Amino acid sequence: MADRRNDPAFLYFPGNYRWSMGLLICLSGAPWGGAEIDEVNRVGRALRDKVGDDDAWFVEWTRMGDTIDARGRAAQRDGHKLTAASCFLRATRYYQTGERFLQPKSQRGMEVYAKSVQTFRDAAAIIRRPRIEHVEIPYEGASLPALLVHPDRDAAGSRPAPAMVYFDGFDVTKELCYGYAVPDLAARGVGCLIVDGPGNGESVRFRNLPLIAETERYATPAYEYLAGRPEFDPKRIGVMALSLGGYYAPRAASLEQRYACCIAWGAQWDYHAIWKKRLEELASGKVLSLSVPPEHLQWVLGVDSQEAALKVLEGFRLDGIVQKMKCPFLLLHGEGDEQISLSLAHTLFDAVGSREKTLRVFTREEGGFHHCQVDNITIGVHTMWDWVCDVLKPGG
Repeated sequence: MADRRNDPAFLYFPGNYRWSMGLLICLSGAPWGGAEIDEVNRVGRALRDKVGDDDAWFVEWTRMGDTIDARGRAAQRDGHKLTAASCFLRATRYYQTGERFLQPKSQRGMEVYAKSVQTFRDAAAIIRRPRIEHVEIPYEGASLPALLVHPDRDAAGSRPAPAMVYFDGFDVTKELCYGYAVPDLAARGVGCLIVDGPGNGESVRFRNLPLIAETERYATPAYEYLAGRPEFDPKRIGVMALSLGGYYAPRAASLEQRYACCIAWGAQWDYHAIWKKRLEELASGKVLSLSVPPEHLQWVLGVDSQEAALKVLEGFRLDGIVQKMKCPFLLLHGEGDEQISLSLAHTLFDAVGSREKTLRVFTREEGGFHHCQVDNITIGVHTMWDWVCDVLKPGG
């Protein structure tokens, strides 16, 4: 791991990258009602003497989730619906923050995750701005759960609105993604379809749908779902994803060319090479900067060995694919990203075939220099949403 002494980011557990990033993922939802700094700090304080104990991590985040959920239920009984919705949003994020690190997955973990999904549904049933609709995206004889976040009608105007299809990463969820400023995108007049793709969220936990290399197999149905709804403009539908989504979205836009634009929130290039090196270094005893325990890889791929995982990952390469991309492309990357090097961002950017493409690298001095701007989410989402507005032109 990198030297933390001069890192200006808020690192609650300086000696543990994964726990520090996990807490930041939760806390970074605060500007949009997904977390309260006092509540996050109380969990952190309870964990200071248990660093690295993922069972304790799960217990403390779940405890806070239960506390805030109960507060919301009490407010709901008293008729204070908006207070209840606010509590439910925070409880959802606390539950999912706690569950992310559990490996192997447990029955109790699955129960808490299911509770988090229902808690978010309860919030969505109350919230009116933005309006959140739970929908299902057809997928090869099954379906993928998704959140359709409707654009603000005053901002969108009278004509069909633009929208973004938003896929998860390696270990996040549609509910966590919603908490990363999607309400701000809706306020700009742009809709957003947030999908738990194969290997993510509910799809892997409750529907047995493992991660696949061919993202176009679900990116095309997602596009067609939005294009088939009269409130959206089929010619102004873009695609985006974060972290490992830096593989999903560029592949989707390259092979499903009806997408009008593409955002990679963090770069990828050859995920097989990334994990081959990681597994070798882990075997040698090296401590790596990972977002979740390494066992997560086999779980999301639905395989029972590292060898089998690497075999599946042979398909997770972008060379020869992104050269086909034609739509406007935005790539965001942190200068100090410890999971995916900045050099790979340049490799991806140079290979993308789009004429209109932008690489935005965030520096240590300005903030947002960690993986997917987790140290300053706001600077990342402002960059993305402003770009989306410039390209898809909502309103009118």
